[in-house]
Amino acid sequence: MTRLSAESGQATVELVALLPLAVVAGLAGATILAAQSAAEHAGQAAHAGAIALLQDRDPRAAARGSLPAGTRAEIGVRARRVIVTVHPRVPLLGTALSATESADAGPEPAP
Repeated sequence: MTRLSAESGQATVELVALLPLAVVAGLAGATILAAQSAAEHAGQAAHAGAIALLQDRDPRAAARGSLPAGTRAEIGVRARRVIVTVHPRVPLLGTALSATESADAGPEPAP
């Protein structure tokens, strides 16, 4: 009976020891998913802006309109290229993580 009482708290000790590792693994997984999502949104917004350039519309408005509400993004237009940088909301990293994509609307149309 002495052996049983000595091992009765082992499961609790193992749980307390592994809990921080589980939290870190969960945060790492969430960070990877947020980075992938940001890259996807940035690419879609850049393409929407390039298409707007081809249709003689405002590329910044088109890119902003294709992003989900509340997305932190920077949108730039240089000549016929639309560049979009999306900053995902990730705990502990703040703005250290970002995804940048660009899309080119091609050469200027001939007159």
